[in-house]
Amino acid sequence: MNDLLKISEEVQDALDHHLPIVALESTIISHGMPYPKNLETALNCEKIIREKGAVPATIAIIKGKICVGLNSEELAYLAKNAQDVVKTSRRDIASVCAKGLTGATTVSSTMFIASLAGIKIFATGGIGGVHRNAEVSMDISADLEELAQTNVAVICAGAKAILDLAKTLEYLETKGVPVIGYQTDTLPAFYTRTSPYKVDYQMDSPKEIAKMLKIKWDLGLNGGALITNPIPEVFSLDEKLMNKAIDQALEEAKEQHIGGKAITPYLLSRIKDLTKGESLASNIQLVYHNCELASLIAKAYNDLNEI
Repeated sequence: MNDLLKISEEVQDALDHHLPIVALESTIISHGMPYPKNLETALNCEKIIREKGAVPATIAIIKGKICVGLNSEELAYLAKNAQDVVKTSRRDIASVCAKGLTGATTVSSTMFIASLAGIKIFATGGIGGVHRNAEVSMDISADLEELAQTNVAVICAGAKAILDLAKTLEYLETKGVPVIGYQTDTLPAFYTRTSPYKVDYQMDSPKEIAKMLKIKWDLGLNGGALITNPIPEVFSLDEKLMNKAIDQALEEAKEQHIGGKAITPYLLSRIKDLTKGESLASNIQLVYHNCELASLIAKAYNDLNEI
C-alpha cells in the first residue's frame, strides 16, 4: 500500500495536524476542458481552497503511483497531454497502476482514493448518474455506487444536465445517499440553478451540513452524501437554451455511436460548441463556487471533530 500511495508533503502535513482538506478530481483537467483553460482552472481551484483556509488535494495516478496532492508540473502534464492520460474510474485503478500508466481520476476513483488517504470532503463540478434511456443502454455512472459505499461528501452543482435527473435521484434514494441542497430545496442542474426536482433536505450553513455528516458517519451510516450547490445566478444559463443544446448533442452522439467513458467528454465538448463557449465559462465558475463551499464545510467538519 505504501508503495502505491504517494501523499504530498502539504497534504501529509495537513493530515498529521488535523487541518481541513478538500479533495479535487483530475478528469476535469485532462478530459473536461481544453488547454490552457483546464490548467488555469485547476490552479485557481487550489488557490481558492487555500484562500478559504483549507488544503487542496488534487488526486491522480502518475506513472502507476496513486498521488494525493499534485505539484505544478504534474498538473501541467495532465492538462497538456490528454491523449496519454487514461480516464480512470474505480474499475480502472488497479490496471492503470499495474501498467505504470498515468490516469486522471473521475468522481468515483477520487472518492475511493480520498477515503484511502483519510479525506472526507471532495469538490467537483457535477457527478455522473443515470444516463437518458438507461433502461435500454444500462449506462449508469460508477459515481452513484461509490456514493453508496464510500464515506466522502461530494460538493457539486448537481448531476450533469446531460443525465436523467429523475432516475439519478431514484438511484441515490435506493442506495441511501442523502441529497442536500445548500440554501435551496430544488435540485440544481449543473448549468442552471433549478430543475423540476426537489432535494431530500435543504441546509443553509456549512456548519449544519458538517453536523449532518458527523452524525451520519458516527452512527455507522456508511456511504457518501451529495451536497448540491447551485451555480451563481450571474453565471446560470437559460434552461431552454441548454436543454436544446443537450438534446442536439445527445442525438449527434447516438448517430455517431459514441458511448461508454467517451460519452461525457464528447457531450461537454459539443455543448460548449453549440453554446458558443458559454457552457464552458459556466462550468468553470460553478467549480470555483463548489471549491469555496467545500472549504467551508471541511473547516466546519474539522472543528466538530476537534471538540
